[in-house]
Amino acid sequence: MAAPGSCPSTAAPSAGHPPVCLAADASGGAGSQETLLRPRLVLFGDSITEQSFRPGGWGAALADTYSRKADVVVRGYGGYNTRWALFLIHRIFPLVGVPPVATTIFFGANDAALLGRTSERQHVPVEEYKQNLRTIVNHLKDCSKSMVILLITPPPIDEDGRERYARSLYGKDARSLPERTNEMAGVYASQCIELAKEMDVHCVDIWSKMQTTEGWQKLYLSDGLHLTPKGNAVIHKEVIQSLRGAGLKAEDMAHDFPHHSKIDGICPEKAFQ
Repeated sequence: MAAPGSCPSTAAPSAGHPPVCLAADASGGAGSQETLLRPRLVLFGDSITEQSFRPGGWGAALADTYSRKADVVVRGYGGYNTRWALFLIHRIFPLVGVPPVATTIFFGANDAALLGRTSERQHVPVEEYKQNLRTIVNHLKDCSKSMVILLITPPPIDEDGRERYARSLYGKDARSLPERTNEMAGVYASQCIELAKEMDVHCVDIWSKMQTTEGWQKLYLSDGLHLTPKGNAVIHKEVIQSLRGAGLKAEDMAHDFPHHSKIDGICPEKAFQ
């Protein structure tokens, strides 16, 4: 008979590895959404979200902030715009199961690519961009009436930085005209902010926030578009501030399991009852 708190059945351990418990409940195993140990924070966006778990990334910093309190799930897709994101929302955010407690929506950098330039395939007219964001937000509201929804504007663009980056890749064959401009990014940012107000959801205006710092172009952007570690830190700070304002304060959220200091060395099972 298994001792209290011990695994009732184990597979034979391989060399150098502990035994593996085979007693997962078929109705509530580790993969069951109905028995999630922690709430989920989903980061949905383009490459700036996809890269957010790199060293110094804002997603990794979020995971650290909510360590043992919530699972931060990255759903970032490099190069995607809001038009293409619509093909994903029903798969990433199904209407059944346990929804995320919060979701960030971080698109626009690719939608704002200019027509007639090298990245025009990604361009989405600003009116459609706003409507696509509306569709995404409405779907998330259908998933959960209590989910915290946080829109993030596209970041500012350093056009000189983009040109330097293109030259570093293509040399004399680099395009002579910018494929993105800061002015156009600002147009898309304003529509993101406007939509957030119309739909009563949270919004981080990172386009404006970054430009309040002198030398933001090199301080916050690595290639005129993507983020440096300091740029990631700005995103993290602003997102945390918004989540805390919505009631998701890490210090007030429960741990998934007891802190080690609460586990008795003689009768550990008491901490898990």
